[in-house]
Formats: sequence, C-alpha cells, structure tokens
Amino acid sequence: MEKRDYYEVLEISKGAQDADIKKAYRKLAKKYHPDANPDNKAAEAKFKEVTEAYEVLSDEQKRAAYDRYGHSAFDQSGGAGGFGGFDADFDMNDIFGSVFGDIFGGGGRRRQSGPRPGADIRQTIQVTFEEAAFGCEKDIAVNASETCGTCHGNKAKPGTSPVSCSKCGGAGQIRVTQRTILGAMQSVQTCDACHGEGKIVKEPCSNCHGQGKIRVQKKVTVSIPAGIDHGQTLRVSGKGEVGDIGAPPGDLLITISIKPHQVLERRGNDVYMRMPVSFAQAALGAELSIPTLDGNVKFAIQPGTQTSTTFRLQGKGIPSIRNKKYRGDQYVEVYIVVPKNLTEKQKSILKEFEAETGDQTEESKKGWQNLFKKK
Repeated sequence: MEKRDYYEVLEISKGAQDADIKKAYRKLAKKYHPDANPDNKAAEAKFKEVTEAYEVLSDEQKRAAYDRYGHSAFDQSGGAGGFGGFDADFDMNDIFGSVFGDIFGGGGRRRQSGPRPGADIRQTIQVTFEEAAFGCEKDIAVNASETCGTCHGNKAKPGTSPVSCSKCGGAGQIRVTQRTILGAMQSVQTCDACHGEGKIVKEPCSNCHGQGKIRVQKKVTVSIPAGIDHGQTLRVSGKGEVGDIGAPPGDLLITISIKPHQVLERRGNDVYMRMPVSFAQAALGAELSIPTLDGNVKFAIQPGTQTSTTFRLQGKGIPSIRNKKYRGDQYVEVYIVVPKNLTEKQKSILKEFEAETGDQTEESKKGWQNLFKKK
C-alpha cells in the first residue's frame, strides 16, 4: 500500500512549526494508542503510521529531506529518487560526487569504498507516567545481526577464503560511460558481480549461508532519563546491526511512548489535574488530600471556593531533562460535585438553605440583568 503524505497523516500543513507538529502528534497518538484501543488492529496501524510521520517531521534534517524528495528519501531499496535509508548523518555529496565526479576530470567527490557500518535499529517502548517523570531502566529484547562465529564475518567456508573480484579488480566499483545530449559522461557504479565488496565467495559458510552475519535476539538495558517526554528518541550507541569486518555497528534508537495517567496530564514540565469537592467543602472551606507524583499532600481551600478555581503546588511537576535542579509545578482545578439521589431530609435542608440565601441569589440575578440592559 502506498504511504500517505506525512503532513496528511498528522493533519497539519507543510508550514507547521515544531510546536504544532508535537501537538498534533500527541493528540493523534493518544487517540490511537493501543491501551485506548485494545485488540483494534486498525488503531494500532494508525498509531504506527502517526509515530513514523512524527519521527521524520520532528527531525530538522529528515524533514528537509522529506520535503525535497518525499518518501523516496528513505527508500531502503534505493529506487527512483531513493537514497538507501537516509539518516541525519547522510552526505548528499556522496551521491552526486559518485555520479558526476569524473565529468570534469575527477574534480567531484567520489563515494568512499570500504567496510559498511551497521544499520541503526528503531524500536518503541512504553513506560508509565511515573517512570518517564523520574527515570528508570528497562530491559528490552532486540532482534539484530551479529558476526557469524563460524566464519568470523568473512562469509567463506572455514578453510577457504574469498577471492578478488575479476570484474572490478577488487575495487568494488566500475566505470560506466553513457552518451547524453551533453556528450559522453562517465559515472562510477557499484560492481554488479561482487555487489561492491571487491571479493567473491566461492564456498559460502554453511552457518550464515555466506552472509557473514546471523540474526539473534539480545537483551539490552536502556536507561530512561528523568523528564523524558512522549515521542522523544534515545540513542544507544553500538547496539544496532553489526557492520562489515572493520566497520562499527549501528545504534539502537528507542522512541518513548508514555502511558496516559489516570489523573494527571502533562503540559511541558507542569502537570494538571481536576479535583472534585463537595458543595459543603467549597462553601465552608476544607483541607484536601491532593494526589501528586510524590504521594498525597495536604492543601486547604478557602471558604467560598468556586468551580474552576485553580491553585498551584510548587515543585510537584516533572523534572527537567536538561536541568536536574529544575522541576515543574502541579496545577489543581477545583470543581464542585452536585449530589444526586437526595433523601427527603436532605432536600428539606437544601430548601431551607435556599430560603435563607434567597436575597443573595436575587442580588446576583440583578447584577447579571444589569449587564445586558440596553443603554
């Protein structure tokens, strides 16, 4: 199935700012999160699509590549317009130099040959609201490649060795001359006989079938820093796919998915919640037990507290991921719960109360009426 436009997936315009991208992602991720849609394959697919779009558009370099080349910028097949798995460290000169490097007598930059480093692995893990706030360690299973223990990565059967490719002379590249409207043009291409390796394996290793690598599942311990936010990505160096002999392995990129909290909502480093109180508590004042990330704390509300009154608990929010000394605040919005299924005695008491406060009620009505009187 053809991929949808990433801007369309996140329901934003191409000129959207970083804050708009993040806001759109949080909204859609919450809507399609697997916890909110158990056993819903369609929602799961939407969640993955939204996360993929966010990973590209939230990265300045990846977004620039996507805006210019579309999905082909990340085409692993290297098809029309593709760049064989674009990442943030990709150098466009490697492409253009290899194609046009010899037009003006070798003045351009050519693609460097040699051992290929391992590819990065991307994975998403879920943490609780509290784990994201205070940090934690997670053991995750990663499916990756490692060097074959039988041939030690040279791909050949033990006792044999790869031989130099006769087509490219061991260079891994060949020159191709093409005639164009500008005249004869030379380009350097990967050798199709040895696939750029410069060597041919005549007797492949039976353990890895001539790949030099085998697939394994390994456990990786990931340290989640305190204050990490939903959708942010951690890089674990050297835990990706194994590279060719003499080349470094790739990295493990972990995208964080935070499970929604039952009471608290995060906004930056602050947290927000709504606290129910009874009519009597609001009218007479009361000491409330407020749930926070550090446990319940006592807070006294004043007599006559109204619905939507908001108070702040300083330093009870999320720790800053950049500054360990800073921590956000917690904001608590009060709302009054109207009782249901009153007894006759309760109704009688309320009617008596209404009669006692009738003058105040009438004064409030007159005040509102005066606001709407025509001059």
